[in-house]
Amino acid sequence: MGQEAPKKEIPVKRVILMALLVLAGLGLAQKTTLTVAVFPNLDDALKVLIPAFNKKFPNVEVKLVVQQYGDHHNALTTALATGQGLPDVAAIEVGFVGRFAEGQGFEDFNKAPYNAAQYKQLFTPYTIAQATASDGRFIGMPVDIGPGTFFYRVDVLQKAQIDPKNMTTWPGYIAAGRKIKATTGSFLIADAADVAWINIFASTPTNNSPYFDEKGNVVVDSPRFVRAFELAKNIRAAGLDAKIGAWTNEWYDAFKKGTVATQFSGAWLQGHLQNWMAPETKGLWRVQQLPEGMYASWGGSFLGIPSTSKNKAMAWELIKFLTVNKESQIAAFKSIGAFPALLAAQEDPAFAEPVEFLGGQKARVLWRDAARRVKALKANKYDRVAFEIVSTALSQVLDEGKDIPAALAEAKQLIQLRMR
Repeated sequence: MGQEAPKKEIPVKRVILMALLVLAGLGLAQKTTLTVAVFPNLDDALKVLIPAFNKKFPNVEVKLVVQQYGDHHNALTTALATGQGLPDVAAIEVGFVGRFAEGQGFEDFNKAPYNAAQYKQLFTPYTIAQATASDGRFIGMPVDIGPGTFFYRVDVLQKAQIDPKNMTTWPGYIAAGRKIKATTGSFLIADAADVAWINIFASTPTNNSPYFDEKGNVVVDSPRFVRAFELAKNIRAAGLDAKIGAWTNEWYDAFKKGTVATQFSGAWLQGHLQNWMAPETKGLWRVQQLPEGMYASWGGSFLGIPSTSKNKAMAWELIKFLTVNKESQIAAFKSIGAFPALLAAQEDPAFAEPVEFLGGQKARVLWRDAARRVKALKANKYDRVAFEIVSTALSQVLDEGKDIPAALAEAKQLIQLRMR
């Protein structure tokens, strides 16, 4: 055995330095809490993705604040007005993104340190226009999109001896509905209003808001709105819709029981049907493109950073992880059926796989094609106001028998009044 090495005295200055380094290390190890405000379904995707984010950023706690769709956006509107209670990251649905883009409460991702211009070409093109203000500010990175699609119950159509190819025009669609009702007792659609809306969204001229022209004039009394309302009214007058509103128990039951034969929606509906609305209907649904060569956006989500956030750098890291990361986009798609906004994710081999819930149909290829044909529509800060007023006008036409030109003329006046 050798002699024990003599003990060395550690200088006091070195002891102090070591202590400071330890304290600094503890400071670095402190957790950053990111508050992320979302609405249902999107929170399910984030719960799948947060563990992977934490592998990259272990000292970040992502706290989800989940409220129902309407409550979430109302709370966000109130918080932006008061400047209090805002999250670090906020989810924004496409119906509200124009309003928030035209406000001043969100960070402009075009500017440093975000420099989002380098990412814009990575996304389905029309999403960028949706989140861009009239002055060019870009306030929301696209998460998922909702290419409009035509869902139908293949068992109901077979029972009525209807070929879905004969439903590719609106007159053919309505004629098929009459036969379905007469032979099976099922309704053509849950709510005739959906036919009006898919027409409004799909027939909007390129680079315009659905409700305003390029100069900002209200156009809700134009021929395309009249036709959209007329189609819905014809379906209601023929007794072909079940008069059931979306996101109600009656809506879910209609899908489960096959009392509704078709539904227009975003591609995301497949995930809802499969995961919780009507999983027992596996194999009974199919999809095809919208009638008359129409392509429309039906839904979509964005992530923005309120300017009050004290954790902007880490909030941006989370947003990039969720949006420009191909693996994240594919994982969200597989978990909840959220159709990825990222073009690279849409090229994943999973898109060519048969969708078992849809009877083995290769529906994702169809949706991808639709997404790339949807026209870019500029957002307008009054889009949500216009949507709500037009919705009321449509209800008056369908439920109260109000004259269509009169209802649309009144809607135009109300929108103009709110704008003033």
